[in-house]
Amino acid sequence: QVQLVESGGGLVQAGGSLRLSCAASGITFSINPMGWFRQAPGKQRELVASITRGGTTNYVDFVKGRVTISRDNAKNTVYLQMNSLKPEDTAVYYCNRPAIHLGWGQGTQVTVSA
Repeated sequence: QVQLVESGGGLVQAGGSLRLSCAASGITFSINPMGWFRQAPGKQRELVASITRGGTTNYVDFVKGRVTISRDNAKNTVYLQMNSLKPEDTAVYYCNRPAIHLGWGQGTQVTVSA
């Protein structure tokens, strides 16, 4: 059974940093592209960063220069390092395949105070 477990969220002040982790099981992780999504209250879930199985990364404009996605195939884990956090980054963050999604995990809450 496929399982995605996100962790690492929390409450930080604007300008702070967080490192999110997502452990995957039930899939051959190394061959799958992965992404980080976020969903703010009252808004649709959106993709913010992705990484191919070969390690090529892609970011949406509003996070470029502030976040870094990486993966450790030996640990079946994808990470999102977030720096210079802004209040508008407040959301629940999820990992999943960028397309043809797997079942969603519970997400991890990121709250950025002004």
